[in-house]
Amino acid sequence: MISMSWDYTPSYLVLASSSPRRRELLRLLIPEFLVVPPEVEEGGVREPADLLALAEKKGKAVAARYPKAMVIAADTAVFRNGEVFGKPRDLREAKAFLSALSGGWHSVFTGLVVQKGPLLRKALVETRVLFRALSEEEIAWYLRSEDVLDKAGAYAIQGKAAAFVERIEGDFYNVMGLPLSALWRILWEMGWRPR
Repeated sequence: MISMSWDYTPSYLVLASSSPRRRELLRLLIPEFLVVPPEVEEGGVREPADLLALAEKKGKAVAARYPKAMVIAADTAVFRNGEVFGKPRDLREAKAFLSALSGGWHSVFTGLVVQKGPLLRKALVETRVLFRALSEEEIAWYLRSEDVLDKAGAYAIQGKAAAFVERIEGDFYNVMGLPLSALWRILWEMGWRPR
């Protein structure tokens, strides 16, 4: 976690997230930033555009507390055949998610929002992932091997679920929850520069 003795320059960054994976991903590009979990109600996602609305809600909640900051917020979900797969409520639902994703393509969408004062930029990023057909035994093994209850779609592509992925089209980091290429482009266009 970043020290609270922060140099508040005009371009300092705040990540509006409680996700450890988003923190790790952002550190690949930017070593110093403030992490502020947004205190907003999540849920109500039915289609990809809802992710943008939720990310904007998170970003605005944190930007109200840090008006000079450039605030980054994101929300991710998995979609297949018109059905949304967010974070599973329990292992039974996680098993159902993985069974539904087995043997076909699904899309991982992230709604990404960057806000600084009244300036707001958004991106809806899609990555397509092909899972091979999974046996019940494989799904049971995976659910014993990895904590999935905090993961959209009930899997972590950077973990043991890598064994299930046959192909990917798009930004790998988007599947982990933060599309780094889109984020960098937005930050650059908004005038932010690394130190």
